[in-house]
Amino acid sequence: MTTATLSPTLGANPADLAVEAHDVERRFGDRTVLHALDLAIARGEFVVLLGPSGCGKSTLLRLLAGLDRPDGGVVEVPTERAVVFQADRLLPWQKVWRNVTIGLRGDGVKERALDVLGEVGLADRANAWPKTLSGGEAQRVALARALVTEPDLVLLDEPFSALDAITRLHMHDLVRRLHQRHGAAMLLVTHDVAEAIALADRILVMREGRIGSAYPVTLSAEDRRSSQAREDLRGQLLADLGLAGRR
Repeated sequence: MTTATLSPTLGANPADLAVEAHDVERRFGDRTVLHALDLAIARGEFVVLLGPSGCGKSTLLRLLAGLDRPDGGVVEVPTERAVVFQADRLLPWQKVWRNVTIGLRGDGVKERALDVLGEVGLADRANAWPKTLSGGEAQRVALARALVTEPDLVLLDEPFSALDAITRLHMHDLVRRLHQRHGAAMLLVTHDVAEAIALADRILVMREGRIGSAYPVTLSAEDRRSSQAREDLRGQLLADLGLAGRR
């Protein structure tokens, strides 16, 4: 029988990986959600996970976040990691800067919050209450909160799905800049093929509880927005997801 472990630190070999998962199993009652799943994410890599509802995407993310445990296999992740959820999960009774620094102690905490709020364009909203923020602003605060500790791994569980189309595009630009600046490995769970192409270094398609296909994305920023190569990749992903012929 496979022993289930969740290691908070990476092994020394290979040193260039931020995430290693081998033969991972997760069951709920008589239903197996993750089955013999293998996953590796390089340090600094931006990976996007696509797949139909119920294929195990969010279950895998919860395992990597330490919010759940596998029933079998091995999961190795960095100690320093952060999660951005679909809901911003801000505390309404705390001002914005205090929401960014939840759990932090010591000197210079507010300064750290102001620095990272400046990175997401919200330095002037540091003393605002969450109820006064727009949806896009609230998610920017959630991103700031994830990055303030300089994590080695950031997990994003459909954080932009409730935003309007224009705000979503602005968030894509912001996340790309933050990824380049901070260099953390990132794993984004989404149903949006266009979002995956816009952000990923590598796109993984998940099916029946395991990783089915992998697509490296080497397009330039301009080609990600509009090019024949983008449309070709989009067509391949839609076909892989069983959505061939969709516009």
